[in-house]
Amino acid sequence: MPPELLFGGLGIGELFVARNAGNMADTATMGTIEYGAAVLGVPLIVVLGHERCGAVAAACEVVEKKTKFPASIGPMVDAIVPAAQAVAGKPGDFVDNAVRESALRTASKVAGESPIVADLVKKGKVKVVAARYDLDTGKVEFLA
Repeated sequence: MPPELLFGGLGIGELFVARNAGNMADTATMGTIEYGAAVLGVPLIVVLGHERCGAVAAACEVVEKKTKFPASIGPMVDAIVPAAQAVAGKPGDFVDNAVRESALRTASKVAGESPIVADLVKKGKVKVVAARYDLDTGKVEFLA
């Protein structure tokens, strides 16, 4: 779901969006986020996971079945595996729990590991939050 449609009432250029499978902050995505915050003055960074995420489901499959994924898919999924491992065996849906955990971890990484974003957060100029989009209801739940 394009965030411009999800959050409604927004025109072209009102959101600065970086999208990738599994909502991970790899080098390119982190650079995009830093550019948005430092150069464009983006005040809010939302790490938005979504219900039934295929990349997160793949990471859960790695945890449960030791599945190996080929080419660049493997390292992309491997980056999500720690979130899946953290919630394995907990009550509730494994993939949904991992979606939430992954979004929280990525938001924490963005806020803490990027010196640019960390400085802007410290100065009160940027807020970083994690959220989960429900494909069935269309609602966004902001996570603690």
